[in-house]
Amino acid sequence: MMSQLSKRSTVYFDPAIHTALKMRAAQTQVSVSELVDEALRLLMREDQEDLATYAERVSEPTMSYEALLNDLKQHGKI
Repeated sequence: MMSQLSKRSTVYFDPAIHTALKMRAAQTQVSVSELVDEALRLLMREDQEDLATYAERVSEPTMSYEALLNDLKQHGKI
């Protein structure tokens, strides 16, 4: 059940997505709001993981596309 501290918002869905969402809500006995809230939480969690991975790798050396192609050619890959 949604918290009393939840904020209200209007969201517009493609009609087919909205139908699927309502069907999923009915099947799982969860409100559409709860499904959307959970989906957004998962999306933001993935973003957080991506940002953490980027932060870990930001100091790694980079290679230009041209340098990569030259390296592949030098090693007989292309």
